[in-house]
Amino acid sequence: MSEETDNLNGFEAEQASTPRVVVLISGNGSNLQALIDAQSYDELGGEIVAVISNKADAYGLKRARDAGIEAVALPHREYDSRDAFDGALIKVIERHEPDLVVLAGFMRYLTPRFVQRFFGRMLNIHPSLLPAYQGLNTHARALADGVTEHGVSVHFVSEELDGGPVVVQAAVDVTPEDTEESLKAKVHSREHLIYPIAVRWFLEGRLILAAKGPTLDGTPLPSQGLRLSHADAAEELDEDLSEEDDA
Repeated sequence: MSEETDNLNGFEAEQASTPRVVVLISGNGSNLQALIDAQSYDELGGEIVAVISNKADAYGLKRARDAGIEAVALPHREYDSRDAFDGALIKVIERHEPDLVVLAGFMRYLTPRFVQRFFGRMLNIHPSLLPAYQGLNTHARALADGVTEHGVSVHFVSEELDGGPVVVQAAVDVTPEDTEESLKAKVHSREHLIYPIAVRWFLEGRLILAAKGPTLDGTPLPSQGLRLSHADAAEELDEDLSEEDDA
């Protein structure tokens, strides 16, 4: 493109800004690392501009610093109430002007005030095939129920705990030999697969929370979002299904 075209009628073409992401964590930050890795390969669709934790000793803060990302500790115990903490958190988040807020193991109940401030531009990942097993201890509960399929869901955040509209899920087969730890490991691998994909969809403008629910490329998503089967996810992750078949 010529310089004359770039400055047509005296106006310079506006450069598209890189979408900005703020990630909230409470602990190890393995899903944060998956997002950082995707960003390093230019596969995230934006830039993680800050990582915020309600725990000062969260290992995920080190992951952020190692990647050159601003790491902010905001200990919730230093605030008199949940609402006071959320108010402070809102201020810290908005200082970074994010297009998307990503919860990656952020173990705090969010007040309606907080949810409404970022509604439609806040994603969470939950270790179950929602709406099954909302809340904690999902792997143990799934094993206790004797289910044959478990998994993970990415969803928009609403005021209902783990109850927001689902975007994408990845299933895992549960075998009689599975323990809580082995099931957790299988689910983790799928978390790290689908979370960067969902984030990229949003940052590229393909994923939108419309009035009647999420849409992808303008098409309404089903109530449980798009779902990767165990086999499909295993193929993406280069897992050896023959070993499972022999188990």
